[in-house]
Amino acid sequence: MAGAAAAAIAAAAAWLVVTGAQRSPVRVTMIASASADGGQPIYYQDPDGKPFYSLTPKKTQDGRDYRAVPASADVSFDDAAEETKPATSTTTARKIKYYRNPMGLPDTSPVPKKDSMGMDYIAVYEDEDSDEGSIKLSPGKIQRTGVKSEPVSRRPINSTVRAPGTIQLDERRVSVVAMRSESFLLKVADVTTGSHVVKGQPLMEVYSPSVTSAAAEYLATITSRTTSGDVQYGRGSRQRLVNLGVPEAAISALEKSRAVPTSIEWSAPRDGIVLERNAIEGMRVQPGGVLFRIADHSVMWALIDIAERDLGLIAKGQPVTVRARSFPGREFTGRVEVIYPEIKKETRTARVRIELQNPDLILLHDMYVDAEIDTGSGEPVLAVPESAVLDSGARQAVLIDKGEGRFEPREVKLGHRGGGYVEIREGVKEDEQVVISANFLIDAESNLKAALKGLSEAGGQP
Repeated sequence: MAGAAAAAIAAAAAWLVVTGAQRSPVRVTMIASASADGGQPIYYQDPDGKPFYSLTPKKTQDGRDYRAVPASADVSFDDAAEETKPATSTTTARKIKYYRNPMGLPDTSPVPKKDSMGMDYIAVYEDEDSDEGSIKLSPGKIQRTGVKSEPVSRRPINSTVRAPGTIQLDERRVSVVAMRSESFLLKVADVTTGSHVVKGQPLMEVYSPSVTSAAAEYLATITSRTTSGDVQYGRGSRQRLVNLGVPEAAISALEKSRAVPTSIEWSAPRDGIVLERNAIEGMRVQPGGVLFRIADHSVMWALIDIAERDLGLIAKGQPVTVRARSFPGREFTGRVEVIYPEIKKETRTARVRIELQNPDLILLHDMYVDAEIDTGSGEPVLAVPESAVLDSGARQAVLIDKGEGRFEPREVKLGHRGGGYVEIREGVKEDEQVVISANFLIDAESNLKAALKGLSEAGGQP
């Protein structure tokens, strides 16, 4: 009878395997009395552990014998999760402290019970209910949830601030051509707005009574100086010509010719682009009237608008890469020269200035650009991956992996971010293991456990 029963059990086990029951989380344990079956095999299994069984001795296709399975052997088709073992299991001496609601509700019981849907309450053991604020997970749960840890280490945090801006003229490289006395324009050179001029290039011929009078006085002093031999004599007359804005080249030509000119040739004071031309041939010019405005484009300014939240990361001297939207792929490099001491109330942005070399003159006034400012200091700091931080807005924390399945939430203070890492200024030490993956699942488990524990300590009973 015992042999027939054992054979029936083996057949049922084989039927479960064939029908796919090995995929269900069921543990089947067959324990028979040694006196009933004498320890004899009740069925035979494929030697490679494949789901092939036989009630009689059998060989594989390659001639190997099937493995004999006694009645006392455990036949497990799928390992059940460690946390689903019955509380009455004889394989552990762990002591149950209370039972919690299987649906996560704040409901506990000191004895086993079922909820309204017939589900068993889950046992909470004493070694799982720690007073140190940590949570313990079984190895199976850790593996299924994909928990990964990484040590806290020192590394440089390199963050980049990206902001838009515009190209502006270097205000130190703009010149105007204006008369300092009443004058008449006898001739204007073929120079228009947008033309490129070089220093010393003729712009116009000017007749000015004041300049002519000063030139005649200077020639008289030159003649007197030659007669008297006094080198210092006549320096005041020459300075008068300089004060009237007469170009140095015109004064030198006057000294060589020793003749009072009827007109003076006015030349460009610098290399640059003509931004404005108001000179018209034959016009009368009053003192101070601007005839030409010339700007040097070889060096330009990039004025970048930095969001107020990023302003604390910006410092003078930081390297900047600027890209013009008109020239994709072209980069210009510079450094932060000036941080303007004001915030635009309309946009809540601050302005910084970067000086850029523009040798081929492709950067133009008011052109839109995008800047990337490298704000990293290069000094190593304590840092963890950004995925390790649990940030609720008012609270930032990480989960410390204490080993043996225990995890402790730890509040931290954060610093700079960049490159996928965040600086930890307070709360952890170097080489401590922090959870970088599935930490939200652990945090949820910890919060649920803390709520249940608080309810239990307050005397909440079903």
